[in-house]
Amino acid sequence: MDVHQFDFDLPEELIAQHPLEDRTASRLLVLQKETGELQHRKFTDLIDFLQAGDVLVLNDSRVMPARLIGVKEDTGANIELLLLRSLGDDRWETLVKPGKRVKVGTQIVFGDGRLRCICEEITETGGRIIRFHYEGIFYEILDQLGSMPLPPYIHAQLEDKERYQTVYAKERGSAAAPTAGLHFTREYLQKLEEKGVQIAYLTLHVGLGTFRPVSADSVEEHVMHAEYYEVSEQTAQVVNAAKAEGRRVIAVGTTSCRTLETIGRDYGGKLVAASGWTDIFIYPGYEFSIIDGLITNFHLPKSTLVMLVSALAGREHVLNAYKTAIAHRYRFFSFGDAMLIL
Repeated sequence: MDVHQFDFDLPEELIAQHPLEDRTASRLLVLQKETGELQHRKFTDLIDFLQAGDVLVLNDSRVMPARLIGVKEDTGANIELLLLRSLGDDRWETLVKPGKRVKVGTQIVFGDGRLRCICEEITETGGRIIRFHYEGIFYEILDQLGSMPLPPYIHAQLEDKERYQTVYAKERGSAAAPTAGLHFTREYLQKLEEKGVQIAYLTLHVGLGTFRPVSADSVEEHVMHAEYYEVSEQTAQVVNAAKAEGRRVIAVGTTSCRTLETIGRDYGGKLVAASGWTDIFIYPGYEFSIIDGLITNFHLPKSTLVMLVSALAGREHVLNAYKTAIAHRYRFFSFGDAMLIL
C-alpha cells in the first residue's frame, strides 16, 4: 500500500498554534464510518451521540517537561535534549539537536550544574542513550529546568504548561500529550457520567513514534517505535462487560485505541490487565477487536495516525472528511478541533 494514498494538502494557517481558552469550545466533525456521512457539530454535542452504557476509554499518561536545553561541557555549545523514555538507572533514550555535536562520551550541563548527563550510546535511529547525574530528586529538577515538548509544527510559546496536559493526566511518562483528551473538562466528564456513560482509564506513554515520520514508500515497510502501556483489572472488567452486553467501547485518542487493540489482538478480543510494550501498527485491512468508535484530532498527512483512522472508517471516507474539514476551516493537530468516528 502506497504511503502517498494518505496524503492531502493542508494550508499551514489551519495548524492551531494556541489552545482555546475553554477546552470544550472546539468544533466536532462527526463521521459515520459505514456510510461516510458527516455532521458539523460542537464538541459539547458529543453527549448527543453517546448512549447510557457506552464506555469511554481515556489515556491518563502525563507529559513530562521533557525538553531540556544545556551546553556541552567542553565547548559551551547549546544542545537540546528531548527525553523519550526511561531505561532505568538514570539512563534515558533521547533525541538530540544538533546530533552531530553529541558523540559517545559527550558531557552536557543543564541550568546551574545540578543536572548533568553523558552520552553512552547512539541508537540505530539516530537517538542517544544518556545517563544523568544530579543532586536531589530527578523529577523535581526536571520540573524546574525542563519545558513542555510541543510538536515542531507549533511555533507559539505555551504560557500555561497544564494546557498541554489532559485534566485527568496522572501517570508521568509521555514525551507528547494524548491530544484527543485535551477537549475534556472535569465538569464535562461528570456530565457524561450523569447520562450513564462509563469512564475507564489506561496508560500509554507517548514516545518516539509520535515524532517519527513515515519514511518508507510502502505502508507495510514502516516500523513503529515501541511505547509502554498499562491496563488495570478494573478497566479490563468494565470493557469486557460492555463487549459481552453489546455496548459500545469508544477510545479517546489513537493511543487508547492502540493499547486496547494490542491486548485485544493478543487475547482473542478480550481485554486483560496487562503491561508491556506495544509497536502495533494499525492501517487499512486491520480488523478491530475491541473498539467501536474513536474520538480523535485531525492528523498529519501521510502519518500513521491518518492510517489508523482510515482502518476504522475507510480511507476514502477519512480523506473526504479531511477535505471537508479543510474547506470548513477546522483547526488541525494537537490544539485543533476534534473528530468523532462512530
